[in-house]
Amino acid sequence: MDTKEKTTNNRPSSAISCPMVDFVNIVSGKWAIPILYRLIVTDETIRFGALQRAIGSITQKELTKQLRSFETQGLVSRTVYPEMPPRVEYQITSLGKTLKPTLDSLAQWMTVHKQELIEHTSQGE
Repeated sequence: MDTKEKTTNNRPSSAISCPMVDFVNIVSGKWAIPILYRLIVTDETIRFGALQRAIGSITQKELTKQLRSFETQGLVSRTVYPEMPPRVEYQITSLGKTLKPTLDSLAQWMTVHKQELIEHTSQGE
């Protein structure tokens, strides 16, 4: 085995890497996809407060946490203006924009199948 390759549970790490698990780790959290989708649809800089209002009942703490994570991953850029009070703006990056077809597909799937999901859920109760 290559000495650079680490093992987990006696399996090489490359053997357990799954693109879907990696993707879910990026977009995990209740608000991750709505935040990304809003930034993609807006496709221009947006202030923190406007983004929070556009998303709905997300807390300031949760929005800050998600935006910092996306910034670290290169999906969102953050600009701070030295004003009083400080003005902070966010924008989707070119890397973040590449998620648009995937998120559009998820939105389309939900639109098409929402009623079926509701009916199935109500039958189970």
